[in-house]
Amino acid sequence: MIAESFHALRRVLRSSAMRILPVVALLALATTPAFAQRRVLVYTRNYTPDGKGYVHENIAASVAAIRRMGAERGFAVDVSDDPASFTDANLKQYAALVFSNSNNEAFATEEQKDAFKRYIQGGGGFVGIHSASGSQRDWPYFWSVVGGKFVEHPKLQAFVVRVVDSSRVIAKDLPKEFQWSDEAYFTDHVNPDIHPVLVIDRTLLQGTDKMKSDVASYPNPLPIAWWHTFDGGREYYIALGHKKEDYENPILYGLIANGIVWAMTK
Repeated sequence: MIAESFHALRRVLRSSAMRILPVVALLALATTPAFAQRRVLVYTRNYTPDGKGYVHENIAASVAAIRRMGAERGFAVDVSDDPASFTDANLKQYAALVFSNSNNEAFATEEQKDAFKRYIQGGGGFVGIHSASGSQRDWPYFWSVVGGKFVEHPKLQAFVVRVVDSSRVIAKDLPKEFQWSDEAYFTDHVNPDIHPVLVIDRTLLQGTDKMKSDVASYPNPLPIAWWHTFDGGREYYIALGHKKEDYENPILYGLIANGIVWAMTK
């Protein structure tokens, strides 16, 4: 009799557990962070109303490189140049947004800008590559997310890049200095919270005398890649990447791949 009662009780508990398990699973899903998925959106919009904005020919190469990074590092990659991508419902599936050589107007409506802002505030990751710092030049919030706003650059040239923060995964395995040929970006409205990763000596650049800016007003060394945390998000920006062939260079490739992984790591 006791044995029968025990077995009956066990059947009841097992049946109850089977009903409870789906509820527990649903609760687990409900409490999972919105950005837990390893998926990134690569955004490449270049737009000006008059159609005269500069569009980099490196975009296809950068997208191909990031797709390969995803295959190697285990994250999915979606690509878009459509500002309609910026809705709360769509953005919640991404662990990071990668503005790859976007330029000029990134968004078409205030609602899209608001969705971007909520994404950052909700802990989303952001990576900007090269001309991304020239996107949305009239919106201070975007400058703060990127870490600065593009102003101008001297002619493309060779310069020495110095690694000043090798403590993070971003600059892992890089030498302390390396030679590079690119556009040296000068940015203003720099977020004071940025942590430079790469810098160059602006006094050694050629052609700065032809720039419109007061070059002496910029810091030296000049930051050209940095990370920071702003308004709840994790942000990384790298100004290198003008030449399409450089997206196959292990140095730039690693700096971008590591930056994406860092940005989407909570």
